[in-house]
Amino acid sequence: MVTLSVIVPVRDGEPYLGDALASLVRNRPRDFEFEVVVVDDGSVDATPAVIEDFRHDLPELAVARNAVPVGLADARNMGLKLASGRYVTFLDGDDWFAPGYLARLVAAIDGLGCDFVRVDHVQVEGRKRETHRAPEPRRGVVLDPRDGIMPAGYKTMVDYPYAWAGIYRRELGDLLTFPSGLHTAEDRPWIWRLHRRARSFAVVSLAGLFYRRGVPASLTQIGDERQLHFFDAYDLILDEVEPEFLPKAARNLCALLAHHAELAGRFTPALRARFDERAAATLGRLPAEILTGALGGMEPEGDRRALLEPYVPGGIRA
Repeated sequence: MVTLSVIVPVRDGEPYLGDALASLVRNRPRDFEFEVVVVDDGSVDATPAVIEDFRHDLPELAVARNAVPVGLADARNMGLKLASGRYVTFLDGDDWFAPGYLARLVAAIDGLGCDFVRVDHVQVEGRKRETHRAPEPRRGVVLDPRDGIMPAGYKTMVDYPYAWAGIYRRELGDLLTFPSGLHTAEDRPWIWRLHRRARSFAVVSLAGLFYRRGVPASLTQIGDERQLHFFDAYDLILDEVEPEFLPKAARNLCALLAHHAELAGRFTPALRARFDERAAATLGRLPAEILTGALGGMEPEGDRRALLEPYVPGGIRA
């Protein structure tokens, strides 16, 4: 069996995909076999040509193409269906791996024997490099994934949803699939489900994934209706979460909603009206005492609580 499958979803990745695939060439190991599964999600630029340029250097390369884009969640799911490795990891088409990173990633999960391992990452903006650590301070030990959810008032592993920051046993099956149809925030319900239902996980101090921030074509930079998909993502979380974890889910939701509210000026008036309606409906799903606790625990910087006041049933109470 192939040891590792690297799933690379990409759409119109011509400017950066070469860096991603070249980093995989530099990671080709001698002591284990890995395959690369690229899912070209309806690219209209030279992305297919870039992929073909690497056929010789990545003989383990498999390619699937969508004539019409289906979005990141479904592109990753397509890659999961094609993967044959014992483990899987993800690499977005505008990011890259450090040399030797994949061997260390496999060694970590092999050595710990758990369902999944999470890692740190390096955020890249221009020439700036900044290491972001996964919130769990216990390193190199096997833990119960449910212990990575609480407490509500601190950053925990469900606040660190990045699918590419880790390695996962493919036998987890449906737990690794992403909610179909989501174009943003697809990793939010994904990480919640993983931590609620997997058996074991660990965090190791390994930062070999370079995450390129501020790419113009990234959905984080675009203010269209796909930005509203985070409401659908949190509807999924609230539909499934146990009462014991609801305070954390509410805190998580309020923080992300405040972030989107700060950027709502990029929406058209019609989209802003839909955003406001969805925000009020989503917060309205929370029990009053849970919502009050989540709002009370928000950081005061920039008065983010005030951004949410228009959406809170009855207003924010001191």
